Amino acid sequence: MNMTFRTEGNHATAEYQFTDGDFRMIADFANKEYGLFLQESKKALVYSRLAKRLRVLKLSSFSEYCDLLELPGGKDETPHLLSALTTNVTHFFRERHHFEQLKTDILPAIIERARKGASVRLWSAACSAGQEAYCLANTVLEVCPAAHRLNIKILATDIDPVVLGTAKKGAYPKDQLDAIDPAFQRNMIQEIDPQNDSFLVRQELRDLITFAELNLIDTWPMRRSFDVIMCRNAAIYFDKVTQATLWSRFAQALTPDGYLMIGHSERLSGDAVSQFRSIGVTAYQRVH
Repeated sequence: MNMTFRTEGNHATAEYQFTDGDFRMIADFANKEYGLFLQESKKALVYSRLAKRLRVLKLSSFSEYCDLLELPGGKDETPHLLSALTTNVTHFFRERHHFEQLKTDILPAIIERARKGASVRLWSAACSAGQEAYCLANTVLEVCPAAHRLNIKILATDIDPVVLGTAKKGAYPKDQLDAIDPAFQRNMIQEIDPQNDSFLVRQELRDLITFAELNLIDTWPMRRSFDVIMCRNAAIYFDKVTQATLWSRFAQALTPDGYLMIGHSERLSGDAVSQFRSIGVTAYQRVH
C-alpha cells in the first residue's frame, strides 16, 4: 500500500509517496535505535509527523528521508525523528496520586535515613521536558525543607535531547501554571516573565536535579541503587518483550525495598510481576 496524501482542512492533496517499504525501514530503524514499536496501524501517524521533517529538509520523498537516516550525517536527524515519533505531552503533577503517596507514605522514611547519613537517590527515568522531575523535587522539599543539606539527589533522564534542553532551563509557558496548585506556586515558581508569557522554576528545585540523556534500552551507567524510580508513560512505546525486560531492570536498579511508579495505562509483566508488590494505583515496592 502506498500513501500519497496531505490533509489540509477537509481537503486531501498529493504530497509525498510513502510506501510499505519506507514505513518498515523507519519502523525498524526506530526499533533498533530506541526500542520503539511501531505497528502497521501507525503508518498514517508516522506519515503526518515525518512529512513535516521532509518539508524542513526540502526532501521530495520518504525514500530520500530513509536514505538520509542511513548516511553517516544522518545522526543529526535522529533526534528530530525521535521527537516526531514520540508524544512529549506532559504537565506538572500529572497523575497527582503518585506525588501524594510519595509525600505521605514513602518519602518520610527514606528521608529519615538520609538524616542519619544515608544517601538517597531518586530517578525520573523518562522525564520529558522536566515537569515530573521538578514535581518530585518539590515533593522532597515539602517533606524535608533542608534536603539540600542532606545527601539527596534526583537524576532525571530522557532519550530526547530536544526536550532535555527545556528541562534544564526550567522555563515553561505560563499556561502550564494551571496544573500547579496555587499553594505550591510560591514554592515552585521563581519568577513569571510577562513579556515571554512564561515562568521559571525556583533554583532550589533545580539544584536537586541532574538532567542527562539516556536511552532506556542501552546500558545504564549508574552504579548506585535508587530508592524511588518514576517511569511513567514511556514503556507504552515498547513491545511486550522490551517492556518486561525494562521492568526487571528497574527492579535490579532499586534498593531492596525501593519503589517503582509507572503510567496509568501500563502494567508490570514478565519476571517483574514476582519482583514487586502493589502498594497503590500503578505504584509498586520491590520485594526481597
